[in-house]
Amino acid sequence: MLNEEKPLNFIEEIIEEDLRSGKHDGRVLTRFPPEPNGYLHIGHAKSICLNFGLGQKYNGKTNLRFDDTNPVTEDTEYVESIKQDIQWLGFQWAEELYTSDYFETLYSYAVELIKKDLAYVDDSTAEEIAAAKGTPTEAGVPTPYRSRSIEENLTLFQEMRSGKYKDGEKVLRAKIDLANPNMHLRDPLLYRIKHAHHHRTGDRWCIYPMYDFAHGQSDSIEKITHSICTLEFIPHRPLYDWCINKLEIFPSKQYEFARLNLSYTVMSKRKLLQLVNEGYVESWDDPRMPTISGLRRRGYTAASIRNFCDRIGVQKRENMIDVSLLEFCIREDLNHTAWRRMAVLDPIKLIITNYPDEQTEELHGENNPEVEGGDGSRTIPFSKELWIERDDFMEDAPKKFFRLGPGLSVRLKHAYIVTCHDFVKNESGQVTEIHCTYIPNSKSGEDTSGLKVKGTIHWVSVSHAQQAEVRLYDRLFNDENPAAAEDFKQSINPDSLKIIQNAYIEPSLSKDTTTQGYQFIRLGYFTLDSKSTADKLVFNRTVTLKDSWAKEVKKS
Repeated sequence: MLNEEKPLNFIEEIIEEDLRSGKHDGRVLTRFPPEPNGYLHIGHAKSICLNFGLGQKYNGKTNLRFDDTNPVTEDTEYVESIKQDIQWLGFQWAEELYTSDYFETLYSYAVELIKKDLAYVDDSTAEEIAAAKGTPTEAGVPTPYRSRSIEENLTLFQEMRSGKYKDGEKVLRAKIDLANPNMHLRDPLLYRIKHAHHHRTGDRWCIYPMYDFAHGQSDSIEKITHSICTLEFIPHRPLYDWCINKLEIFPSKQYEFARLNLSYTVMSKRKLLQLVNEGYVESWDDPRMPTISGLRRRGYTAASIRNFCDRIGVQKRENMIDVSLLEFCIREDLNHTAWRRMAVLDPIKLIITNYPDEQTEELHGENNPEVEGGDGSRTIPFSKELWIERDDFMEDAPKKFFRLGPGLSVRLKHAYIVTCHDFVKNESGQVTEIHCTYIPNSKSGEDTSGLKVKGTIHWVSVSHAQQAEVRLYDRLFNDENPAAAEDFKQSINPDSLKIIQNAYIEPSLSKDTTTQGYQFIRLGYFTLDSKSTADKLVFNRTVTLKDSWAKEVKKS
């Protein structure tokens, strides 16, 4: 999936050097290790594309390992959604694994550290441990339990496992260096007590390894050659290496890259959960959410997300990626794959006064003019009365208005040239009908009229139109960096969703039951909502035809 013509990123350079030197016997084995406590988002997509892409590029493999070490927050619902998202993106793991697969081995590793006098059971409270650790400028001090004997620690740790103690009553800590400038090496926690039901192991365990202990050892058990994390794990790497060295197990290595920061977006799982729980969005797969399931429901394609991840590359420094690049990638993809259809969102009736009353024509329109041969075609019914967009008519049209107004002519897409000669208003002065005449010999593809018009508008036949709900989604936040605000919810865009209850669509759209992307001509790219029904069609706007936000930023 990665573009081999691009310069190597720093992780690829490391891998290629390892391959040249014969390290790991020429093997490349990466892993994607999500916690099953939420839905994946676009930031995870970057990691998925990187890990699986490296496996593909270097004829290696990638494991999917669920880091299920916190039974309180985990659920099989998240496990299944994560698997679905990875496969939808176009990847397949070599093995589906769980940290809980290794609970017995990890326990034995902890026992081994105790036997080497490199771990001890501490009865201190969380607050006492934090205070004893010191500060970045002051060394920590040992708690009274650091000097326990190996035999006592082995007994206590066994009793922790057997369920003798309550949550928080005891922890297992590594015995490293309380004066180390890296706070993560000041006797970090390895195990804690949690009397909670685990989604896979049930109630067999009441002690669970901390991520920093489970992570490196799980990598080693699987013989992962390149363990790729985000930059916040740099200070954790010395502990990763310390555990592996002291246990004398397979030396997996951790490498760090910059996580994805996307403008007008929040990525924090905690903040995303707030949006769901407090009703700012409908659900985790709300099309305004940056979750992979939300992007999929909005109409983003797997190819567009892979292309986006390839374009942004892999960096060592944090930076902010403009969300307009993601929008560009889906526009580029849909321009070549989306079928063109006509829909009218703000309708006004156009009557062709010289067209036969009962006549209906079957016109033809290509599905996609960007594809050679048009990607097939569909028939479009045409009749005397049509729906057009209200803003395609102006009573007092300015000089450069190339749509309809008194005396003005326009081409109806795939149909005829029409000229406005009259209009009707209601009692409040609102235009309710536009009257036009058509030029019979100006039919698209068969035009012999010799007339030239500058404007083309879309339409739907009144007698054949189907109704649908159309949801116009926009960016969820008005601020470029909402996560930096004191209260990120204050920058929520109140216009991030506009619902049009009764839009008119051409009849071919009513037969759609697929995830086919559409370009509603002149309006944007749309997709059928996953929760749409035959009785109530719902279309979601994926993205506008052009980047309207760029204009707003320039104005400001």
